[in-house]
Amino acid sequence: MDKKKLEARDFITIGIFTAILWVVQLVIMYLGYLSPFVVAGYAVLIPIVTGIPMMLYYARIEKFGMLTITSVIVAALLFIFGMGLTGAPICIAAGLFADLIAKSGNYKSKTKTFISYGVFCLWVSASYLPLVITADSYKQSLLEAGYDTGFTDTLFTIVTPKTYPLIILCCFVCGVIGAFIGKAVAKKNFEKAGII
Repeated sequence: MDKKKLEARDFITIGIFTAILWVVQLVIMYLGYLSPFVVAGYAVLIPIVTGIPMMLYYARIEKFGMLTITSVIVAALLFIFGMGLTGAPICIAAGLFADLIAKSGNYKSKTKTFISYGVFCLWVSASYLPLVITADSYKQSLLEAGYDTGFTDTLFTIVTPKTYPLIILCCFVCGVIGAFIGKAVAKKNFEKAGII
């Protein structure tokens, strides 16, 4: 049997941790109802908070493809939750490159794990694309969904084509920070997995 080929238990691991990732980020996203500043802060909050479960996930990754599959599932979920397909290429590319970076360290390099997770977190930036690419129609859809004009005006003042590169940078940097925090919490799991 090819030890590098994904097996049933690998898909179970993918399913469990992708579900945890989605539930945690979904809780954070629902906090966005409180303020447009929280929505703008997703690029900081989601990478840092999900760093803990994702480092537990990384400690179990030994084969290429697991992060890529997770990113494909996340892209599908973003579509289901009304974010469209505009961000799907970024989301999937982030997972693929994160996979390649982790693989280049044989899934045992702490530094490459941190960088890999930072790159993986670029999927969060994909959720902002409707605000940037289809701003007018997306703003109208938010108003129709019950958001007040003060909320939408503030949000679309913060998230613009000019601030989008900063959002991408925040996703990566905060992803690395989240990895540091997650690694500290999951230290025993890292040691058991031989990640140094």
